[in-house]
Amino acid sequence: MKWLLPLLALCSVCVQADVRDVRIWPGPNGDTRIVLDLTKALEHRAFDLSAPNRVVLDISNARMLKDLEQVDLTGSPVRTLRSGRHGQNDLRFVIELREGQEFRTFPLPPNDIYGHRLVIDLSPRPVPKVVGSPALSIPAPVKQTSPRPTTRDVIVAIDAGHGGEDPGAIGPGRVMEKHVVLAIAKELQRLLQDEPGFTPLMIRTGDYYLGLRERAAKARAAGADFFISIHADAFKHPSARGGSVFMLSERGASSEMASYLADKENQSDSIGGVKLENADDHLAMTLVDLTMTNKRKESVQLGSHILEQMGSIAKLHKSQVEEANFMVLKTLSVPALLVETGFISNPQEARALADRNYQKKMARAIFTGTTRYFRRYPPDNVQLAQAPAISVYVVKRGDTLSDIAVREGVAVADLRRANDLKSDQLRIGQQLQIPRS
Repeated sequence: MKWLLPLLALCSVCVQADVRDVRIWPGPNGDTRIVLDLTKALEHRAFDLSAPNRVVLDISNARMLKDLEQVDLTGSPVRTLRSGRHGQNDLRFVIELREGQEFRTFPLPPNDIYGHRLVIDLSPRPVPKVVGSPALSIPAPVKQTSPRPTTRDVIVAIDAGHGGEDPGAIGPGRVMEKHVVLAIAKELQRLLQDEPGFTPLMIRTGDYYLGLRERAAKARAAGADFFISIHADAFKHPSARGGSVFMLSERGASSEMASYLADKENQSDSIGGVKLENADDHLAMTLVDLTMTNKRKESVQLGSHILEQMGSIAKLHKSQVEEANFMVLKTLSVPALLVETGFISNPQEARALADRNYQKKMARAIFTGTTRYFRRYPPDNVQLAQAPAISVYVVKRGDTLSDIAVREGVAVADLRRANDLKSDQLRIGQQLQIPRS
């Protein structure tokens, strides 16, 4: 039996890791993430080839257990996936592409959801610039006019939390947070698109992951006036319920629950798949520090407007804006809030959050709170600040006088007085004069 021990030791290193699963997450602008689930950490070498375009990974001491024909390639630049033996013990994993792509690979350590993973990020190669003298064109004469003040819409950055590799919290019936919050975000986008004076900016538009700092960076680059991150988290006890609104804390969390939720949300990058070594944006944080006092005051006011509306359709966990150290709210110098629409770990709230009508109600509550605030406190250079003393609103199906008053940021009594109304009954097509303060 002595000869058996060296043989077993030799076999134990023949296969050190297995590739259990392969997932593909197409993202915006042609970016794609491929994730390999591993039974343990491994070493690999990656390179690309042309004719046809391929990215090749040689993985040391590994086997492919996943049937690659079952991997969904829809919406990705990947034509086919295949694998085979390379040398005596290594695995060769080949990604055949429809066109050449830039790529990078990196490992991810285990977390609460996944074990060891290997990530391959693909992105379109930049179009080469044409070298040469551009054709000269003679500009048309410009008619001189007196300068007029320029105005713009209020830009609302809507961040649907999690996505792609990171499902967020998972409730009864496998209801996933990432799907719920994206549906609410898209409905909020639709409402803001139809509202004069507002432009929505979707931070995440599909089922893919963005790093927490990348989300804030997109809002900064677009010059957003308000950043709202939408979530539906879980707690240790399924009895926890109620919606909440959070702003960034200067010190610590305002409650044990706030601290727990912030810790969970801040783990998102390690789950979604982000290299964290170069994550800090010290310049952006310095700029935020200079404007933090005013930002906090505006965030409290805006969050209070949203909480008031959420309380009309859902139970609130806390009736005031809470504070916690949410990473996604950092590096922003404008009002920034994280809205927990409910606890997806609560069976009753999970059913509501998965319901399309409830998602619309939640989006409407966030919309009404947001627009009411900005109509009351518009930035100086936006159209809302230039609104005439009187504007006209045409009544639509489902409108009530109180709804219109909330949406337009005026008192019901002022609406009655401006339109000489003897009752609150309205008819479709009726024109109401909206007084502005």
